[in-house]
Amino acid sequence: MKLQWFTFSFEQLSTHQLYEVLALRSQVFVVEQNCIFQDMDGSDHKALHICGYDMQEKGPVLVAYARVFRAGIKFAEAAIGRVLTHSQYRYKGLGHLLVQQSLIAIQENYGAQAIRIGAQMQLENFYQQHGFLATGAPFFEDGIEHLEMLRARG
Repeated sequence: MKLQWFTFSFEQLSTHQLYEVLALRSQVFVVEQNCIFQDMDGSDHKALHICGYDMQEKGPVLVAYARVFRAGIKFAEAAIGRVLTHSQYRYKGLGHLLVQQSLIAIQENYGAQAIRIGAQMQLENFYQQHGFLATGAPFFEDGIEHLEMLRARG
């Protein structure tokens, strides 16, 4: 796998790229997780989109994605959300690379600051490896148990 990372504003995404992003988010969050929810939440135009592509001979394939927000949009702090990897590319460390790329994008575009996420409860240990700590009681969102987690400025 030859992986390349890109950070796009909403306006920089081509129609084809946006379609790929929305299709992959739907595949992971709606189909795989059997969760009916409104993925297109009116926030994509406010986000930076972190896209990891496998640069194959037949063309790039979107294999990892997240969106990041400046402080004051999703939470008082900067935020990372819609973190996913393509099912055929899981358990290869791609999720960790994606979070690292998301942290870099926040640092480069918004400066050093605290970052809050709404993590699926099952991923608490994963996010702890990136400096996130739980900040409250678990809650259900779209039928899946979540936990707010905070990464201190740095």
